[in-house]
Amino acid sequence: MSAALQPVQPGREDVVAADAALSRVKEYLHSHPQQTDVVRVRVEEDDTVLVLPRAAVELFTQILAYMAAGHGVSVVPADAELTTQQAADLLNVSRPYVIGLLEAGAIEYRKVGKHRRVKAASLMEYMRNDDQRRRQAADELSALTQEMGMA
Repeated sequence: MSAALQPVQPGREDVVAADAALSRVKEYLHSHPQQTDVVRVRVEEDDTVLVLPRAAVELFTQILAYMAAGHGVSVVPADAELTTQQAADLLNVSRPYVIGLLEAGAIEYRKVGKHRRVKAASLMEYMRNDDQRRRQAADELSALTQEMGMA
């Protein structure tokens, strides 16, 4: 299994199915809060019962939400090491930009020979922090706009 799988791009039918499944899975999780570490799923065709970790079902909910919104989804193990190109693809930026972030210390990495390897967990942490910084800047800009009477 590769570290960063190619995104699954949902088609129109996938979006509809993901949206329908999402509401049912969220409803189930909400009505059965943390009562168990596993979730039993019955397959309609043959009544097979699948026993799944609750954490996997919660992650599945996030995947369904992205697919229902029409977004492609990739699964990357937290301990995976990514190439700079894979990291750039996940950030939707250029490889040289990622290298600049690495050398500036914004994202942890290690060298393997001449090559840089980025831990997926470090990249995700950078993405969360970057999103938080962006939200904060947008909030400050919105407050400033209101103060100036422009909104």
